[in-house]
Amino acid sequence: MHLPRFVLLKLPSKASNKYIFFGVLIGLALSLTTTSVLEYLQERKRKRAELTFEPRPIELRSDEVVDGVTGLIGNTPLVRIKSLSDALGVEILGKAEFMNPGGSVKDRVALRMIEDAEERGLLHPKTGSRIFEGTVGSTGISIATIARAKGYEATIIMPDDVAEEKVKALLALGAQVERVRPASIVDKKQFVNLARERAKNFGSDPADPAHPAQAHRGHLIPTASSSIVVTTTADDALADNALMSPKEEREFAMKPRGFFADQFENRSNYYAHYDGTGPEIWRQTSGWIDAFVSGAGTGGTLAGTGQYLKSKKKDLFVALADPEGSGLYNKVKYGVMFDRKEAEGTKRRHQVDTVVEGIGINRLTHNFELALPIIDDAFRVTDAEAVAMSRYLVQHDGLFLGSSSACNLVTCIKLVKKMGWKNGERIVTILCDSGTRHYSKFWNDDYLVKANIPIDVGIIDRLLAEPSST
Repeated sequence: MHLPRFVLLKLPSKASNKYIFFGVLIGLALSLTTTSVLEYLQERKRKRAELTFEPRPIELRSDEVVDGVTGLIGNTPLVRIKSLSDALGVEILGKAEFMNPGGSVKDRVALRMIEDAEERGLLHPKTGSRIFEGTVGSTGISIATIARAKGYEATIIMPDDVAEEKVKALLALGAQVERVRPASIVDKKQFVNLARERAKNFGSDPADPAHPAQAHRGHLIPTASSSIVVTTTADDALADNALMSPKEEREFAMKPRGFFADQFENRSNYYAHYDGTGPEIWRQTSGWIDAFVSGAGTGGTLAGTGQYLKSKKKDLFVALADPEGSGLYNKVKYGVMFDRKEAEGTKRRHQVDTVVEGIGINRLTHNFELALPIIDDAFRVTDAEAVAMSRYLVQHDGLFLGSSSACNLVTCIKLVKKMGWKNGERIVTILCDSGTRHYSKFWNDDYLVKANIPIDVGIIDRLLAEPSST
């Protein structure tokens, strides 16, 4: 009888087993030691980096006295989103822009646009001048807030399908509100185009409560940007390029003016974030940041903040969060501004087919063009995902946020999963506004049911449980 060959093979001796055991033990010890050394060196590098940063403004705010409501704008804190961070093994930090006095990130933009116009001599406070803007709500509220604080009037043109509480806030702030049907930007009756037209005609119709009591032939004042419109009620002041005496110049400056701010094309929007939001985030994180996530409507937040952070850290990952119906996702991914829902003929609204307000657009603005070179990826967020995230955050973190904030945080999860991050990487995003501006639509379950948008918090649990792509 012959035994199989493998039975005849000799097993390792006891001495050999001992050497194998010690070899594995030494290898494991070396691996652990190397990992510990690397972690120590990384932590030491971070601490050294922190020493190079000046004290953060948020740390100084506690014993400062600011001058009026405009002094409260900016220097918002970064808040760690505990539930998402713990579930993913990363650090997701939200810039709490809802803590601005006007309740949103748009306070920064409104303040910068107005102050830049004042610095250029285009606007003068307490002269009966009026600021016009086309907006879906938040920028209008910010302009109305700052206009009151500085001594201006405000006229806001907006689509008639935005959340009702935004209209009420504007009226409470003393703004004149004109609501129009949503329309394409090529339509003269589109809300932005109407705001521009109202500014051009400022002072020409005494029957319009937005204009001075007496009729004037309005004059356009030359500006550095073709998109910014400024008119004056000074009769014949600019006729034939006549020279004015110092007294006439002072009188000319004190005449009421109409100013179209144009947040979509105005470069001040970009600089509000390049000079403000970006540097704040860099200081608050002490330079320890791996990715920046933001949605885009005008594109100013994404462009300004992203450009600044990329200038400080070239390998920073910048991601766009884009809701349903918006063309920006396809512009970033495929170079074409088109959304498939436009071909289906099932749009719920003319501008962007989504319950998310404040981000998403179907045209390329000047401010978003500034963001295109630095965007590394884009992520589509469905209405159901945004709604689920908002409810999830209330249940797990006590955070009551608006639709665009929810959209940004869904994108943070998708980015982390795609990158395979789980070792404490830091992702910073914008918490644009709170849920208090979204009661009638995004936070209205009856509205969502009628719009066939599911309310399923489990969507976020499933997103968190999905395996990473890498």
